[in-house]
Amino acid sequence: MTKYTCWQHLSGGTAAMTLAMGLAAAPVYAQNAWDAEGFDLDALIEAARGEPPLTVYDSTGKIVEIAEAFAAKYGLDATGVKVSTGGQIDQVMREGQSGNVTGSVVVVQDVPPGMAQLVPLGLMESWTPPDLAEHIPEHMRDPVIIVSSPNVWTYNTEVYESCPISNIWELTEDEWTRKIAMQDPLGKPTYTDWFNQMELHHDDAIAAAYESYYGRALETDEGSATKAWVRALAQNAPLLTDSDSAAGDAVGARGQAEPFIGLMATAKFRDNAPNGLALGLCEGMEPHSGWLYPGVGMISTRTASPNAARLFVRFLLTEEGIAPQTVDGKFSSNSQVPAHPDEPSGVGAVLDQMMPYNTATAIDDFDTRQDWQDFWRVNYSR
Repeated sequence: MTKYTCWQHLSGGTAAMTLAMGLAAAPVYAQNAWDAEGFDLDALIEAARGEPPLTVYDSTGKIVEIAEAFAAKYGLDATGVKVSTGGQIDQVMREGQSGNVTGSVVVVQDVPPGMAQLVPLGLMESWTPPDLAEHIPEHMRDPVIIVSSPNVWTYNTEVYESCPISNIWELTEDEWTRKIAMQDPLGKPTYTDWFNQMELHHDDAIAAAYESYYGRALETDEGSATKAWVRALAQNAPLLTDSDSAAGDAVGARGQAEPFIGLMATAKFRDNAPNGLALGLCEGMEPHSGWLYPGVGMISTRTASPNAARLFVRFLLTEEGIAPQTVDGKFSSNSQVPAHPDEPSGVGAVLDQMMPYNTATAIDDFDTRQDWQDFWRVNYSR
């Protein structure tokens, strides 16, 4: 059984002691039907049927529908519970510390604190179904990424025949001053994670995009191309919202003469309709047309239903199991699961233009959240 361990937040002795205590408190089972060697799906199903009812957490209400489908398929008792992204970590921490574990599976949507807190404390672990592992990219297996949610640059298709920008540095120009809509990085930690991921893994691409647009190499005192871009974006007075819904309305509302350019989750494209919004995806932008944020599947180390929990994680990694979420533009890490045919944004055709999330540096994302928020706060004006 593979565990994803993050020791950066704990000293060697403290980490070892904490994890040992967590594992010692976890139940010990005679049957490990989930072991990679000799994995037998039928044995896992049979073992799951002998366990107590299963409760699973996710930040989307569609987890209710998914749990019901899982229960019907395997003849099990399973309940899906929507727990907000911000509340997931606290919920699992409280349950683990009290010893009264309800949630056996959590699709962790706030990945950095999940990796920094839940795993080192021995409360959660990751498991990749052995029979599906070959279809999941290696960097998405430990911890196993269930889905990735695209956040994309978006324009108004009623006003523009195609996206009016082709490079992220255009967003720092006077033409787009006060005409960019996005969620507030001070209230949306995934945005500061995005900044940090850009700086750690794609800073050269940000610099190359600058040179492509301006015809000269970037010169900056900020220490990185990413910081130079984030500063310029903040100083260009974007409209900061508290939701993708508000950003989507600013961009896609019909009847505008000069609509906003925006950044939002592809789920907002569900509001495109004959009389709805007019949202279009900005394809071919340099260096990226958007970015992906993962939902990681975690299993309680203290669950009374370890086989059912693993069976549920496997179900989430199938086309049947994750369909209620792929229709919103989310993508399975299982390469055998296609884009949903009814997904409205078309992001499936441009996935190679999305900046991926690297879970290997999730701890660094967590450590630098406050730094990035301070950086944004100092430079933002409107």
